[in-house]
Amino acid sequence: MLLLSGPNMGGNELKYITECIETGWVSSVGAYVDQFEKMTAAFAGTKYAVATSSGTTALHICLIITGVNENDLIIVPNITFVASLNSIKYTGASPILIDADEKNWQIDLNLLQEFLEKETIQKENTCYHKKTGKRIPVIMPVHVLGNICDMNRLLMLAKQHNLIVIEDSTEALGSYYKGAHSGSMGLLGTFSYNGNKIITTGGGGMIVTNDEKLAKRAKHLTTQAKSDPFEYMHDEVGYNYRLVNVAAAMGVAQMEQLPLFLIRKKEIIAFYKEALEGIGDIEFQQVTNDVTPNWWMPTIKSSRQRDILKVLNENKMQSRPFWVPMNQLPMFARDIYFQKTDRSDFLYKTCLSIPCSTNITNEDLKEVSNKIKTLF
Repeated sequence: MLLLSGPNMGGNELKYITECIETGWVSSVGAYVDQFEKMTAAFAGTKYAVATSSGTTALHICLIITGVNENDLIIVPNITFVASLNSIKYTGASPILIDADEKNWQIDLNLLQEFLEKETIQKENTCYHKKTGKRIPVIMPVHVLGNICDMNRLLMLAKQHNLIVIEDSTEALGSYYKGAHSGSMGLLGTFSYNGNKIITTGGGGMIVTNDEKLAKRAKHLTTQAKSDPFEYMHDEVGYNYRLVNVAAAMGVAQMEQLPLFLIRKKEIIAFYKEALEGIGDIEFQQVTNDVTPNWWMPTIKSSRQRDILKVLNENKMQSRPFWVPMNQLPMFARDIYFQKTDRSDFLYKTCLSIPCSTNITNEDLKEVSNKIKTLF
């Protein structure tokens, strides 16, 4: 099987993990955790980074430390991976779903502005939903597939309506907007290191921020809120959310290779764009001149989505449809969905991701492209 987005373990992963095993530093404390955090902060252009057990737990902690409470509402795109919304539900809050932009597949900023101007009200420098009276403290943009929306406009809207920005950058390590790295533009940002991401620790995540107080609180909460280095004293309800040293060792080795992985991802998308240009109704995600994406998961749009999926997977070229829109999942079906033409559903029914591992060969790319071409 040609994997959709498999891990590339071509560096010092085994060497560093072996060192952890030989020295006994395998749990949530160790030199590799510290090194991984420092490397990530430096790469993202933030002052602080806090390693977590997953991208989901990173988002959960970000919501907690920004004061999200039960019955709050959090603005989030309708097209995203389910983890974004799960993290919101963990706090007792609920999502406000905004439909997708038909071109770049990110949150639709025109709809967002319309919602904020028509459906919310300001009271004591706090945003509230008019109809329900519930507080809206946070907006969580998701950089879908490593692309980024017009963050200047989003940040301006957030400031005008007193919203904290938490960037779900779990797919966007190595993506930039006007030279600023993803995750560095909001109050907090997060990354994911799941097995299919551009770098992996098997499973893991990271919080990045320039706020020292929030970084310290994130580290405290993710370490079971232990308040004494010797006694088992804990000063609040904490979480077992820290990344372990063995996984961080893999992360350090992967970070060493990230620049090469980013180059390869750009080569892969360039290959596909050239090979599939003018083929049927195939289109790619649009990217503005302000954005330099990491091209984590090359995804195409076509009315023949299911036919393409069938022929690729039958030929052992692993491909996947786009995420089911969040409003179509049973646990979110009753939440607020702001839309006009439900572009999320259209994208779900027409988009699919195709093989793009960083160690894929050009011959493999050619075979994938040729299989797609046979349908047209």
